[in-house]
Amino acid sequence: MRPPSVDDLRLPALALVAWGSALLAVLAPAWSAVPVVAVVGMVWARLRRRGRDTTTLLVWVCCGVGVVSSVLLRVDGVGSGPVADLARQRAVVQVELVTTSDPVLRPGRFGDVVLVRARVEQVSGRGRAHAVRAPVLLLGDTAWSRVELGSRVETSGRLAPPRSRDLAAVLGPRGPPRVVDVPGPLLGGAAALRASIREAVADRPPAPRALVPALVDGDDTAMPEGVAEDFRTAGLTHLLAVSGTNLTLVVGSLLLLARWAGVRARGLLVVGLLGVAGFVLLARTEPSVVRAAAMGVVGLLALGSHGRRQATRALGAAVLGLLLLDPWLALSAGFALSALATAGIVWLAPAWRDRMVRWVPRWVAEAVSVPLAAQLACTPLVAALSGQVSLVAVLANLLVAPAVGPATVLGLAGGVVGLVWPWLGAVVAAPAAWCASWIVAVAQRAADLPSASASWPTTALGLTLLSLTCLAVTVLLGHVLARRTTSVVLASLALVALLVPLPSPGWPPRGWVMVACDVGQGDALVLRVGPGRALVVDAGPDPAAADRCLRRLGVEDVPLVVLTHFHADHVDGLAGVLRGRRVGAVEVTGLAEPAGGAREVARVAAAAGVPVQRATYAGTRRLGDLEWQVVAPAGPPPAASESPPNDSSVVLLVRTRGVRLLLMGDEEEASQSRLLRETGGIEADVLKVAHHGSASQDPDLVRATGARLAVVSVGEDNDYGHPAPSLSALLRDAGMRVARTDRDGDVAVVVPAGGSGPAVVGSRD
Repeated sequence: MRPPSVDDLRLPALALVAWGSALLAVLAPAWSAVPVVAVVGMVWARLRRRGRDTTTLLVWVCCGVGVVSSVLLRVDGVGSGPVADLARQRAVVQVELVTTSDPVLRPGRFGDVVLVRARVEQVSGRGRAHAVRAPVLLLGDTAWSRVELGSRVETSGRLAPPRSRDLAAVLGPRGPPRVVDVPGPLLGGAAALRASIREAVADRPPAPRALVPALVDGDDTAMPEGVAEDFRTAGLTHLLAVSGTNLTLVVGSLLLLARWAGVRARGLLVVGLLGVAGFVLLARTEPSVVRAAAMGVVGLLALGSHGRRQATRALGAAVLGLLLLDPWLALSAGFALSALATAGIVWLAPAWRDRMVRWVPRWVAEAVSVPLAAQLACTPLVAALSGQVSLVAVLANLLVAPAVGPATVLGLAGGVVGLVWPWLGAVVAAPAAWCASWIVAVAQRAADLPSASASWPTTALGLTLLSLTCLAVTVLLGHVLARRTTSVVLASLALVALLVPLPSPGWPPRGWVMVACDVGQGDALVLRVGPGRALVVDAGPDPAAADRCLRRLGVEDVPLVVLTHFHADHVDGLAGVLRGRRVGAVEVTGLAEPAGGAREVARVAAAAGVPVQRATYAGTRRLGDLEWQVVAPAGPPPAASESPPNDSSVVLLVRTRGVRLLLMGDEEEASQSRLLRETGGIEADVLKVAHHGSASQDPDLVRATGARLAVVSVGEDNDYGHPAPSLSALLRDAGMRVARTDRDGDVAVVVPAGGSGPAVVGSRD
């Protein structure tokens, strides 16, 4: 395979310059003229030196100036109009807007919140009316979940400044939406087809039922959280979102049908363009979909004659065009991953495939080389975003590759047929659901492997080392894949490494009785019951983090999960606790607030077949090495409580191996004082500090415990200033040794065999 020529690389090089210019213009507008001046200077010098190639060089200048100008105009237009001015004043306004995204339901701190992106076209506030075109993010109640994409809506509410520079404001509407115009026929037809695709697989099990629409049009709203986490661990997340693969499969199948029907030459071009437009309408005209469509077109070009040369140029043109249309894509991790994956497939996969065809069939070579190239190209960025390197991604993608195409194409066909004959649509889509079941099974099995992923430092040194490693692998892999014996031996060694757990020297420490997992700004405690068994108190905000902590501890059986209250930083990781483990029950507090958190817990537990029950006050229970008692809440939160969910947190007193642990939830100072009055003081050897070390602490309760160790479960560089300096001083004055998850990683409380009292060990020690 001949490498790309200099001419082939001109557009990709220009795209990289444009990308860097867009980043600089978005992050530091005052410096954005630097790359333009530099390019103009280089062009001028070259023109004077050579006196030719003027057309190409002038195109470079125009493109560079165009990208930076586009960024500056968009940034200025979004941040300086009437909507942005009113947002800075936090004005109450009357608006007419058009929704530009589907409503997304999210559990909030005080109830469910619906997020909708919209374009404000009329705004009235502070005594003046304006005609505008300003992007906003709307945070509404559940009534907004029924508003369709493309609807024209009138509403009133308060504007606030946004955190993102691609928005003019955040709008908090008052009351339900008043829809004055429904979406047009194109968007309406696309919505009908999306609904028909869901209906065609409605009688299938939950995971395949959710995966088929995700494969066809990126609709993953019904995907169980535990299954979604399996896909992330297995390196299959791209199947749950709109990607270039979706478009390649859909439009590629359409082109095959057109060719079979006798369409040729320009007719195929027209069919392809119509297919791309239809796909964008079906999957929604959002930036991520437009990005995926562009990358999918590049993938289609790579399949044709002279595919590598055409796709190389098309990739550069796609990146450049997308940045001109939406300069904020320069900051998008999804955009970067999509571009990297496409570049890997275009530049690496063909050469590796051609070397492998010497000893394997062509379809096998392509099935191995394509996911391998995409994964290797994306690995450094994925590690930077997640702190993990997937070790099963290539194997998982190889196993699901034969099923992705049929599931996507037949799922779409079932939806199309279902618009006319719903029963026949279900028949057509049945094989799609079977293929989706296989994909789900592969994701679950891959995620359950002992070495499915490995943690990786996200420091500059760590990421540089990983990038250099990937570069070295890229250089060497072509020589390896050309040799049958070497390839088989290395593949066998990699398979053994995946199936055999990697040793974790010194962790968990001998004699551990409790571990506070490092899950960021949240709580997740693991209490040892016996070998491979543990009671879990809270699950933190992230399923992946909770799952990783339990895996490191070798916990496979969880007789009981106690969720102290329903805030997201304590319950959102529940799916990670339940994944791949035997779980007996989930116990919760009596106050089901916020309601969104309570519903999410019920949904996740029901999907796993785990019962949810209320924790019983004052009851004492025993299991293995553990004995525990619920010592709060004894009743409803105080009438003057500033946070009833926090003040309704379950508090546990645990005894194990002669050590007493007091596990506080997020109680505020008033409820801590009430606990002290009602109990007369609770003595403990270890105190799990309330509310991540906030300043709202009752000093008398803290001192009354007489604890020698204090554990603070807190996120690194959190926005709350936890642990508060006053709390740190209080613990120090009480003579307690303090361990913190932000500083020490996973924190283990250890009881030595000699019975000398509890000690503490951090995973970073």
